[in-house]
Amino acid sequence: MTVIRKNKEQLPQPEMDEQRDPQQPFIDFGDVNNIILNTLPIKNHGERSSFTIHKGALAEAQEPTAQPFVKWVGGKRNLMNSIKAHLPAKFNNYYEDFVGGGAVFFALLDRITQAYLSDNNLDLVITYEMIKDDPTSLIARLKELAAGHSSEQFYSVREQEHSDPAEVAARFIYLNKTCFNGLYRVNKSGKFNVPVGDYKNPNIVNEENLLACHKALKKAIITYHDYRAIEPKPKAGDFCYFDPPYHPTADDSFTAYTKENFTEQNQSELRDYALELHRAGVYVMLSNSKTQFIEDLYSDKPFRLHTVQAPRTVNCKPKSRGAVDEYLITNY
Repeated sequence: MTVIRKNKEQLPQPEMDEQRDPQQPFIDFGDVNNIILNTLPIKNHGERSSFTIHKGALAEAQEPTAQPFVKWVGGKRNLMNSIKAHLPAKFNNYYEDFVGGGAVFFALLDRITQAYLSDNNLDLVITYEMIKDDPTSLIARLKELAAGHSSEQFYSVREQEHSDPAEVAARFIYLNKTCFNGLYRVNKSGKFNVPVGDYKNPNIVNEENLLACHKALKKAIITYHDYRAIEPKPKAGDFCYFDPPYHPTADDSFTAYTKENFTEQNQSELRDYALELHRAGVYVMLSNSKTQFIEDLYSDKPFRLHTVQAPRTVNCKPKSRGAVDEYLITNY
């Protein structure tokens, strides 16, 4: 029930309200415009009622903010303040060509009108599409996998291959949430080969977040291809963020997200593509490791190198985990 009051003077005073139950406490809410009773009024002192008070308009439930739906090595959630500090003042369309967990896309959602997301990991792209198009079927399948989770089920699911998008997406998220450290790694044959993780209660089904991601992805066109093949091509005023597999550092960084590794030649080709975009008037930002190779690659204009600190949580040597320096590279 909603009771609308124009101002404080119109609120009934205790001595003037002949219909008021004298056993009910009277609350003066001041000059609020709306009072929403969330439950039936109190009938006796043993019962409770709650109120939502909102000034000027009806109270609305706050919608959950979409977050990455997978754990992703090198994900940018912990770098978001640095990334936001180096964004262009304004931009048109948004492009993210190594989308991974999509942390930057989700964090910039309120600034994005149209996004173009892509990745060279087919199972990941299918999962994005499934969340965008049919999250209900995906959630139902994930609940089945969560109910039967065990080490035996993990390895059984890991060996499976599917053509049905719902099964592909459910398998992808299930393995990501239950494997060691959320690591995504494939062998030379393209087979996922990460062992099961040691989790007591893995968060396999985050239904609220999947539905929030479903809504967020309405702004996105999602495709599977190499970053150079994206269509439509970015135009002047658009913004491209690149988060490629990092150049290896001395502590043996992990880069094998697909069966084709990202070599130094690939890094050089990405730099050349960023130069093409710059000449077209596109804003470009890239993330990469702080190595001499990357520094030399982007040492000339128009690029600017910004050193930022990022947590390193995946390493074969526990002592090598912790904050490390990385580069944010911009052409503006």
